[in-house]
Amino acid sequence: MRLATWNVNSLKARLTRVEAWVGAHQPDVLCLQETKATDAAFPSAAFAALGYESAHHGSGRWNGVAILSRVGLDEVQPGFHDEDRVDASEPRLLSATCAGARILSAYVPNGRAVGSPFYEAKLVWLAHLRQELDSTCAAGSDVAVCGDFNVAPDDRDVWDPGSLDGATHVSQAEREALRGVVAWGLRDVVRELTPDGPGPFSWWDYRGGAFHKGEGMRIDLALLSESLARRVRLAYVDREERKRGASGGVPSDHAPVVVEMEC
Repeated sequence: MRLATWNVNSLKARLTRVEAWVGAHQPDVLCLQETKATDAAFPSAAFAALGYESAHHGSGRWNGVAILSRVGLDEVQPGFHDEDRVDASEPRLLSATCAGARILSAYVPNGRAVGSPFYEAKLVWLAHLRQELDSTCAAGSDVAVCGDFNVAPDDRDVWDPGSLDGATHVSQAEREALRGVVAWGLRDVVRELTPDGPGPFSWWDYRGGAFHKGEGMRIDLALLSESLARRVRLAYVDREERKRGASGGVPSDHAPVVVEMEC
């Protein structure tokens, strides 16, 4: 089974690239973030033509999450199961069951600046994500939480930790909140298979030639429950997709993260 996650930074701008990547890599399940699409505008027909069922949760602004699957798509849940706990105006979470595994596509808030209301809301959102796992996923079950977490788990995940001192994505509180999610019983399989850093990075700023300079961060994660993680044979960031490539157009500033598991 091949599971992937990708912040596409607008499906409208990137659909041709996404179709080309899906056609070339044939993931069984693909989680998307930052679709920037409404549910009505989501290109479900394009993905159906590629053999995928799809579910989407988005408002067409600066968010939106989706799950594509060719191995079943059941028990779809947009947002947290108890939306009273969070601001439902920003669609950032979508869950579904695919081939018996509970898949969560997550787009964690950016946080903007340490200490700001947006930063505090980010910490609350991550706490709610942990609560969502506690409330909806049984211990020992097959679970994958995939997406753009807007947190670099540790200093290995940043090209130069000193350059980001005092910034979001690397603060102690954010990392502790992420560890709280992982502590549910998840494993960061890309890091396990590539224990040395810096990298592999999944995001590079468009500005200043950051990609070519290797100035990135690893903020897109595939967190798998123990039952899935022990089946993993390959986990990596598809850095090639961050290049312009043959599919044309400007790439997303994020690269896909891919996990391959034994059946």
